[in-house]
Amino acid sequence: MTWLNYNGKIYKNDTLLIGADNRGLRYGDGLFETMKMKNGQLVLDDEHFARLWKGMKVLQFAVPKHFNPDKLQEEIVQLTIKNQHEAAARIRITIFRGNGGLYDAADHFPNYIIQTWPLPEGNGELNSNGLDIGIYTEVKKSCDILSNLKTNNYLPYVMAALKAKNEKWNDAVLLNHYGRICDSTIANIFIIKDAIIYTPALSEGCVAGVMRNHFIQNLNLTGFTCSEKEITIEELLNADEIFLTNSIYNIRWVKSVNDKNFGNRVIQKIYATLGTTIL
Repeated sequence: MTWLNYNGKIYKNDTLLIGADNRGLRYGDGLFETMKMKNGQLVLDDEHFARLWKGMKVLQFAVPKHFNPDKLQEEIVQLTIKNQHEAAARIRITIFRGNGGLYDAADHFPNYIIQTWPLPEGNGELNSNGLDIGIYTEVKKSCDILSNLKTNNYLPYVMAALKAKNEKWNDAVLLNHYGRICDSTIANIFIIKDAIIYTPALSEGCVAGVMRNHFIQNLNLTGFTCSEKEITIEELLNADEIFLTNSIYNIRWVKSVNDKNFGNRVIQKIYATLGTTIL
């Protein structure tokens, strides 16, 4: 049996918690954060909480003083211990507004749910079998004040994931409304061309990934050159190497996009340089 935390109280994981009038259910009115715990310690926790609090400000939640990162961190640790997941866990924090219609929310308090799942042994290691991914074109990601957030309005990613499953891809690349590369369903995307590393700028509509930012900062401090820019489909397909980053898997090598193959020589060097700092 596993447990979850709903607004500070512990419930069985299959407990029904919200009703039909909930704005999170009706409108996707909220956001979420996915974090990792290793050996009882949250990984890059300050960055995750900073992104979460920034997102709540953008979505105009009324955050009470007692609801702070220290409180959430304490409750996360308690829940992972109760679920016996503290050795290696994926943690999801879901924030959502309560009941009400579109114009008459009952209040703007950030209701929250914390869930944890165990991670397999070897999580965070570079994948030896590269990913086979495709480009999803049917739904485009917008470029606006919500684009960089992990909101509960996740339909572009849901549709891309369904496409990936149907096509037997490991992941799918989403495009922004300009038709340029945005990110993947669960990760940020990096390309390597002539030993230079590029990733879509935040203005291109990608999620402001915590691991993305960690890589950008540390690549430029460890002898690599990494910059943010607009990336076209042509540039993606003409890259020398491609990798994905997120907070759970750290870095993953992409072997093919639309049946075009890519190597991983530089990616292995990146992992050897940075991998031990983020495992």
